Amino acid sequence: MPTTGSAGSAVRELEEALTVPPRPQAAAFFDVDNTVVVGASIFHFAKGLAARRYFSTSDLRRFVWQQVKFRAGGEAQHNITAARESALAFIAGKPVAEIVAISEEIYDETIAARIYSGTRALAQLHLDAGERVWLVTATPEELARIIARRLGLTGALGTRAEEQDGMFTGRLIGELLHGEAKAAAVRDLALAEGLDLAQCAAYSDSINDIPMLSLVGRPVAVNPDSALRDEARRRGWEIRDFRTGRKAARIGVPTALAAAAAGGAIVGGLAIGRRQALSRAAAG
Repeated sequence: MPTTGSAGSAVRELEEALTVPPRPQAAAFFDVDNTVVVGASIFHFAKGLAARRYFSTSDLRRFVWQQVKFRAGGEAQHNITAARESALAFIAGKPVAEIVAISEEIYDETIAARIYSGTRALAQLHLDAGERVWLVTATPEELARIIARRLGLTGALGTRAEEQDGMFTGRLIGELLHGEAKAAAVRDLALAEGLDLAQCAAYSDSINDIPMLSLVGRPVAVNPDSALRDEARRRGWEIRDFRTGRKAARIGVPTALAAAAAGGAIVGGLAIGRRQALSRAAAG
């Protein structure tokens, strides 16, 4: 019969056998919108704020239109400038702690059910292999960090909002984290963390993320738009598609149209809610 000491030794041996050694030079970088989260996380966030009456329908329309123009028009400087001015204007003057708390609620209400299980599994494979995993996204960094924390990831890089005396100013710090700016952020992180980009992987759905995908040893197109799908095939990159249902139709839908549809749904929902409230008031 084994002694207590031998049993304890067996447990330690088992734990050591199951321990995955860390790979300090390897990491994975995931875009968020349509890669990790179905749709645009900023619209889910905006919808949650709208439901809490943080801004008017006209404010939301202006925000949606600026984002649609940015996504449709690409990285022309006037599009980037307009997107920078509108991206975080709707939280200007709001307490940081309050917005973060509401973002936690919005994650539970909306975003948690919109996580692609396939992408989540890919991220977990990297974690299980002893690698670190970051989200890299144009989404506001506060929201991106919540998504990363809830998924058990290492951290997140996102568009940074300026804070002053515990309040959001509505201005951005640095660039909108998009395109080349994403690649620059990944290079800076790799330098700070001692990562070897040749040992790293990156995942995205968008042709705009070619700069980030081109940095790493393992670029993967996830739920790719048509342009990225073509480019990935040309370069021999791995392609993963976790979309279901109308997958074939979605592949050909430009991001701008998807954003417009999302924005229209938000505005329409607000209008319906307002009409229902007026009807209830009239009936009362």
